[in-house]
Amino acid sequence: MSLQYDLMMMRKVEALLFTQKDPVSNDQLALWLDMDPHHIPDLLESFGQYLQSRQSGLCVRQVAGGYLLATAPDLSSFLDERLGRQAPEPLSAAAWEVLAIIAYKQPITRLEIEALRQTNSERALDTLVNRELIEQVGRKEAPGRPILYGTTVQFLKEFGLDSLEQLPPLPLVPQDSSTSG
Repeated sequence: MSLQYDLMMMRKVEALLFTQKDPVSNDQLALWLDMDPHHIPDLLESFGQYLQSRQSGLCVRQVAGGYLLATAPDLSSFLDERLGRQAPEPLSAAAWEVLAIIAYKQPITRLEIEALRQTNSERALDTLVNRELIEQVGRKEAPGRPILYGTTVQFLKEFGLDSLEQLPPLPLVPQDSSTSG
């Protein structure tokens, strides 16, 4: 059932989201707007339609467990051109591989990553930390207490994911029958 929301409510949602750099959770919006949290998804869908109906340069995105006011996707090339933004250097194959391992196996140590890759991963880890796609999430209870790595909110935002559960499933790799028992 879709509820009707007035113009003042749309303006409040727009103002709240505009002031926030990071995604705002369902519960936080409900608290700020003094409404039932179950109505927030419907409200944000209506807000998205409101922005579209005005042909706004903004849209609402659901990422990293919350809602974020963002520029409309159809304006990205225009903004890149006009603002002189350059896309960051593409990630190397090694960095993509390390990022995938961390996304699916987190929390994970550098040595565990290197055991899977069978090669040094220090440079790729530095690149991913500098790009804020991964971060240190703790230390493993093991000799030397190695650093554990995990993905960041920035990772979710860049890949348009609401949560890690939205990662595609890993394909099953058939076992080599010559090595089995």
